Amino acid sequence: MHACRKLLYGVNEITVKVPSVFKLLIKEVLNPFYIFQLFSVILWSTDEYYYYALAIVIMSIVSIVSSLYSIRKQYVMLHDMVAAHSTVRVSVCRVNEEIEEIFSTDLVPGDVMVIPLNGTVMPCDAVLINGTCIVNESMLTGESVPVTKTNLPNPSVDIKGMGEEIYSPETHKRHTLFCGTTVIQTRFYTGELVKAIVVRTGFSTSKGQLVRSILYPKPTDFKLYRDAYLFLLCLVAVAGIGFIYTIINSILNEEEVGVIIIESLDIITITVPPALPAAMTAGIVYAQRRLKKVGIFCISPQRINICGQLNLVCFDKTGTLTEDGLDLWGIQRVENARFLLPEENVCNEMLVKSQFVACMATCHSLTKIEGMLSGDPLDLKMFEAIGWILEEATEEETALHNRIMPTVVRPPKQLLPESIPAGNQEMELFELPAIYEIGIVRQFPFSSALQRMSVVARVLGDKKMDAYMKGAPEVIASLCKQETVPIDFEEVLEDYTKQGFRVIALAHRKLESKLTWHKVQNISRDAIENNMDFMGLIIMQNKLKQETPAVLEDLHKANIRTVMVTGDNMLTAVSVARDCGMILPQDKVIIAEALPPKDGKVAKINWHYADSLTQCGNSSAIDSEAIPIKLVHDSLEDLQLTRYHFAMNGKSFSVILEHFQDLVPKLMLHGTVFARMAPDQKTQLVEALQNVDYFVGMCGDGANDCGALKRAHGGISLSELEASVASPFTSKTPSISCVPNLIREGRAALMTSFCVFKFMALYSIIQYFSVTLLYSILSNLGDFQFLFIDLAIILVVVFTMSLNSAWKELVAQRPPSGLISGALLFSVLSQIIICIGFQSLGFFWVKQQPWYEVWHPYSDACNTTRNPHWNSSHMYNETEPDSHNIQNYENTTVFFISSFQYLIVAIAFSKGKPFRQPCYKNYLFVVSVIILYVFILFIMLHPVASIDQVLQIVCVPYQWRVTMLIIVLVNALVSIMVEESVDRWGKCCLSWAQGCRKKMPKAKYMYLAQELLFDPEWPPKPQTTTEAKALVKENGSCQIITIT
Repeated sequence: MHACRKLLYGVNEITVKVPSVFKLLIKEVLNPFYIFQLFSVILWSTDEYYYYALAIVIMSIVSIVSSLYSIRKQYVMLHDMVAAHSTVRVSVCRVNEEIEEIFSTDLVPGDVMVIPLNGTVMPCDAVLINGTCIVNESMLTGESVPVTKTNLPNPSVDIKGMGEEIYSPETHKRHTLFCGTTVIQTRFYTGELVKAIVVRTGFSTSKGQLVRSILYPKPTDFKLYRDAYLFLLCLVAVAGIGFIYTIINSILNEEEVGVIIIESLDIITITVPPALPAAMTAGIVYAQRRLKKVGIFCISPQRINICGQLNLVCFDKTGTLTEDGLDLWGIQRVENARFLLPEENVCNEMLVKSQFVACMATCHSLTKIEGMLSGDPLDLKMFEAIGWILEEATEEETALHNRIMPTVVRPPKQLLPESIPAGNQEMELFELPAIYEIGIVRQFPFSSALQRMSVVARVLGDKKMDAYMKGAPEVIASLCKQETVPIDFEEVLEDYTKQGFRVIALAHRKLESKLTWHKVQNISRDAIENNMDFMGLIIMQNKLKQETPAVLEDLHKANIRTVMVTGDNMLTAVSVARDCGMILPQDKVIIAEALPPKDGKVAKINWHYADSLTQCGNSSAIDSEAIPIKLVHDSLEDLQLTRYHFAMNGKSFSVILEHFQDLVPKLMLHGTVFARMAPDQKTQLVEALQNVDYFVGMCGDGANDCGALKRAHGGISLSELEASVASPFTSKTPSISCVPNLIREGRAALMTSFCVFKFMALYSIIQYFSVTLLYSILSNLGDFQFLFIDLAIILVVVFTMSLNSAWKELVAQRPPSGLISGALLFSVLSQIIICIGFQSLGFFWVKQQPWYEVWHPYSDACNTTRNPHWNSSHMYNETEPDSHNIQNYENTTVFFISSFQYLIVAIAFSKGKPFRQPCYKNYLFVVSVIILYVFILFIMLHPVASIDQVLQIVCVPYQWRVTMLIIVLVNALVSIMVEESVDRWGKCCLSWAQGCRKKMPKAKYMYLAQELLFDPEWPPKPQTTTEAKALVKENGSCQIITIT
């Protein structure tokens, strides 16, 4: 049987093979750009253009080596991470109760695995059926707090007939030991070993799925990259035109076949620059370095550009917007179904033996690890507030008694009433006080789905056991006897939650005396958690982090929407949202309470206005038509006019997703608070926001946010442990100030990509047109002219213009998301026309000069000037005859003008504010450009024989040199003025043109906002209900019914 299962499920291993360097090299070299570079190098070598070919080869080798090193390093790290459990020996129980030791690779679903007493790293996903385990799940979830796992409840004793319930690792995660997690401690009962049934192996495990998501990540679909390929196709089309023109021109001039082939193919390598990939990644690499300096680490560099487009950020609350720790503000006990006055001090003699304090002392999942209390921060604060002592049985004691020894809690001696010896007794003979301690017999851990936890405990000497329960107040109250719940429970709870307090409710019940120790270990949770007595509330204070309001204000000023996604109470979340500025004081909050279909009735949504739940008795108290319905991102004024927000809990969100699909986009438009959200619901929310074309960022502490962090366009984890492997970004400082830093750097990197792409496009077209002009006279640029342009100018400019750091603050304007935009295309096309115009002017004007003639080695045009000594070195040219016709007046003119044009467009395209620092603060770029300007100007106005000879420049009269300088100056003036005009007036013109055409917005959320402007039924009025139609599953439509 075991062999059959192994054949079916395969070997239990997560194999991450580290590819050989040769395989990685072949895969990398087969990249289309590297193939094109190889083609270019071969062609240039054929044409004896060795120098630039060598430079491209060196660049390609450096790029390939660095890429191979990075990829292989990631594979090795991933291999080391998953190799921990690959060769572990484990014990399994066979049918005849024999214990067999096998390798973990031989485990198959259905095997009963014995968890060793000293703990282990889990080699598979297994469900606990006997005993209790304390597990560190930080590798998967980032939660550094150990989690208590209990055995799966026995369905045979389930009082509610849930025996047919199907096991699910997500639903029953409090009973599931996940692969890759570390079992720290185990506890067993009545001689039975701690056992778990294997349910998933290999890549099917939670760890395997995580590894698979890293190995095969979702491709980043970003408009910039799609447009880049489209732009390259345009350049290829232009190259095709030049290719055909070159062939026809060469045939007409009766060139040799070999020359025709080389020159026509050469025009393609000029138009599509092989250095483009390196140039495009430069800005991202620099941004990644700057992020690292501020403590933000990136494992997906391509996402940096996408972060520049973020227009909505989801925040977890606890540990992200607020402090990690909760402070105990006080308690409010209940006696005779009435609330007593709030009490601040819990640690006193009056309460030491009360059931309320007993519940605080026992109802938690704390454990001692290496002598230190460890567990949920809320539980820690609660236990520390009462000052009690927790003691756990050692492994030796557990083994000695052959069963689980209970965890014992007791108050400190100073809180217990002292026994005073009688006067006639000696000090040694006085009666000792009775020891007061409580043993925790059984624990039902906290479940986010149930929103509660409970324990069974017994006071030393008592015959009956006690059941204690704590959790969400609404849930606890529903499980208590209604006569024990105060009448004003909802009002008191609402009062606390509105003030932003975290409220926990406590309950207690005396269990029957017939309930023995053994029965408790097998009793179902539902048998304990019912018919309880309501005891009161614990009020915890969760303070905002100091930097939270300022960061959110910066994001709002930048027209970036902020959304809260939390597992906390709804009204607490709304209160925190108001405190931190996510919801302005004058804004209205509409709570969507969705109810699933029940007893033949369709699903429905009840709409309430949060501030009017107790203050307003009728719907006329608030005029919903007075609430502006404008979209956040249109402008800053619109942000200030947005006066309503939707809030809902996780259950309502799930019902709306299933039964009210038509309403989902509308709710995403103004949904601000999502409370009581489970991890998978957070992921669904991110997807819903992306479905209406938001660029979504997610910021969480890594505990329950892994799925959402991975799904978002830009997920940033605040975990110091680099908790979420799936998160593209990890901040070492647990502060949301990393979010604006990431967006600023993303915008700077995005604008750098645009600048570099525009510059490289102009570089290609300028050189393409230069060569095309010279081909018309059967000439070309010389090898060293090409080399000077390609290496000294282009590469230096590209790698220095990318160094501009991010602008110091976020602005309301966002950079364009793609290259195919009106302003950007107009900018590129206008610069192309300007450069072609001035280059053509120089090319044709030089032919009109009185001294012009077809150049030959003995041409002495320079002697027509009054300064013959300038050109003495050129009077007798000792060079060999120029077989390629490089040396001529047209070539020299085109070379000088085009060399200046590269620098002119570099300055014109090197944008600063509002996304990058001004180019004059990029000192390396400024120095490089100045040196190049001075050098080119110097060799143009004051020729040096050796330089002219290397660059194959011919002598021209000084007057023509001055004329070329004037052409260049006018070119620079026109280019910079046009580029400034495009920046300043381009958007206005495009907006006007779009207004005339009544163009619909591209983003779905903008289109939806325009529709809602004319919807009289939106937002829903107070005290109304939206009911799903009977055919909701077919068309997802809904109707609004007003309840009067």
